[in-house]
Amino acid sequence: MLIRVAEFAQRRARAILILAGLAAVLCYAVGGTAPMHLKSGGFQAPDSESTWVDDYLEQHFPGAAPNVVLLLTADGGIDGPAATAVGQRLTDELRANPDLQGVQSYWSVATEMRPALRSTDHNSAVIVAYARGDDTEAPKLAGKIADKYNGSDNSVRIRAGGEAVALAQMSNQVTLDLVTIESIAVPVAGIALVLVFGSLVASALPLLVGVVTIGAALAVLRGLSAISDVSIFALNMTTALGFAVALDSSLFMVSRFREELAAGADTSEAVVRTVRTAGRTVLYSGSTVALSLAALLVFPLYFLRSFAYAGLAVLAAAVFTTLLVLPAALALMGSRVEALDVRKYLRRRLGRPEPVAVPVEQDRWYRFAVGVMRRPVLAIVAVVAALLLLGSPFLSVHFGWADDRVLTSGSSREVGDASRTGFSENLTSGILAVLPDTHGDNAAIADYAHALSQLPGVTSVLSSGGVYAGGFRIAGPQSALTGDAGSYLRIGTRLDPYSAAATDQLDQLRALHAPGRVLFGGPAARNADSVAALAERVPLALGLIALSMFLVLLMFTRSVVLPIKALVLTVLSLTATFGAMVWIFQDGHLSGALGFTPTGFLVPTMPILMFCLAFGVSMDYEVFLLSRIREEYLTSGATARSVAVGIARTARIFTAAAALLAIAFVGMVSARVSFVQLFGLGLTLAVLVDATIIRLILVPALMQTMGRLNWWAPGRSRVRARLREEIPTRTA
Repeated sequence: MLIRVAEFAQRRARAILILAGLAAVLCYAVGGTAPMHLKSGGFQAPDSESTWVDDYLEQHFPGAAPNVVLLLTADGGIDGPAATAVGQRLTDELRANPDLQGVQSYWSVATEMRPALRSTDHNSAVIVAYARGDDTEAPKLAGKIADKYNGSDNSVRIRAGGEAVALAQMSNQVTLDLVTIESIAVPVAGIALVLVFGSLVASALPLLVGVVTIGAALAVLRGLSAISDVSIFALNMTTALGFAVALDSSLFMVSRFREELAAGADTSEAVVRTVRTAGRTVLYSGSTVALSLAALLVFPLYFLRSFAYAGLAVLAAAVFTTLLVLPAALALMGSRVEALDVRKYLRRRLGRPEPVAVPVEQDRWYRFAVGVMRRPVLAIVAVVAALLLLGSPFLSVHFGWADDRVLTSGSSREVGDASRTGFSENLTSGILAVLPDTHGDNAAIADYAHALSQLPGVTSVLSSGGVYAGGFRIAGPQSALTGDAGSYLRIGTRLDPYSAAATDQLDQLRALHAPGRVLFGGPAARNADSVAALAERVPLALGLIALSMFLVLLMFTRSVVLPIKALVLTVLSLTATFGAMVWIFQDGHLSGALGFTPTGFLVPTMPILMFCLAFGVSMDYEVFLLSRIREEYLTSGATARSVAVGIARTARIFTAAAALLAIAFVGMVSARVSFVQLFGLGLTLAVLVDATIIRLILVPALMQTMGRLNWWAPGRSRVRARLREEIPTRTA
């Protein structure tokens, strides 16, 4: 099949390139609107208790869970005439907005309720409201409110925040970051390609394929948004993935094409051989990453599922472009792919001689591998100990969802910080207890509210039976909290809803006897439910990845031992990466340098995404290396030599590929959303550790230690002769 693809690419080279150019323009035209159609949420488990509570409250008690907060600050005190006039006017304006519900403010509630909406220094007060709509419509509405009211009015400073505003500002920041990330990744990748190839023409080809793939990624996201929920946060990560895979695949193809030309093949023959060999590696590489991404489909959160849908489509686009469009370009260029060689120019200017080919035994990568295999046990013990030490911080990992603190700045961040530190209770972390079967029994609800108010960390409890704080009734019944559909209570707290203390508090609330069936919602409950939903599916996802990778490597190597070794090494590598992420982002050791605020937890979807992507890339490099080692072993039967030759033949290419992948992801470290930074830095470290420490040290050391056991499989002797015949077509 690949040979037919190569022949078709040569016959229709000009037509393919013209159509590819038109398709790229169309993709950018269509994909340019993608950010406007992507959703800001996707963090909740759809079948969880907290999601049911949110739907119940929106249907029967709209406005019960405010997601918009206006913070008004006056230096002379919030009770001054100027602040009072502004506060009352804004309250009236928000109540007149048909898209807002449940508007309450410091200036509109009963006197005994006002302290909860006023800062402890009496300089700030809030107006809270609920923006209608789903996790796309509500943030858009909230973003408009923020744009309208952020600023100053009659010496009163106004800042908009709350969950919906934070999501709107995250979405906007992700879109802005995309431009910054691409402006960093594309030129740096171009410089790296020049260092690898020397030729400016050869360097431009992978870069053009990468740029075309970015356009395809945007168009794919736009198309998927019309038929499914797609997270806005897939924007940066999917385009980075498409760019990275395109660079990686194109590097293999262009490198092999140049080798074929250097070996004396004409252009037509070189194209066919390149597609048949390196093209097979590209196809296999895309399959391994696709298998890893497909595991995301087992999770119920569309935040993760959208990455699977978009990632699989973008991978297909990258592989298709590399296997059809790039060969067409190579067929037209032929030997001109070597044109404008910067290294030749520099050698002439500096009077340096042309490089001379040396025997493989004199190659520096060969000598390095031989050096490692002289002390294999020492290398294994030292590297494994170092990786486990790096991974040890992951033992103390804690997970929590993204809130305004993932932003480095913005009004929602300011409002969130003020709410967490300047008020008697955290205005953004209220817990909602729903009693759907309790109708009008205010006495029983009062007793329940009284008991709830005495639990540690509870600052107040609002109910239809009264308002309680510390076991004392401080205000009368809140009639809006009960109706024909049941009743609900709002439980105030100062705790961070994503902290371990908040989870413990939620457990205490659940354990308390209620006057009827009770269900809990709010940030703490949503966090606990979503983390539990992810944890429940993680074993299945890991099992599917491990099984699929084992079977693919088993078919490729005809060995039972090598796939197991590859899986163990990959997990070991990722453990070290995850430990580093905990140390950096959860514990905040590099927060100053990277410009983020440590919260004491990691967004739980990020390690899952990183694992799936890094696992696929790691298997890609494993196969690329094993293919050459296996070829040599089936020829010579000598483990040490086969490993050294395999590394010598492939190390330069897969380390260069790893560097290009790292460049594609490291630009995300410049993002202004902290979990995007985590994703970019984590994948960069994972790729670099895998391509260096794992492939260049642990792989040769372990293969030397295991010797002939590396190649063990049931009935191995019966297929050895057949495998020898496959060598020419299995070399990438």
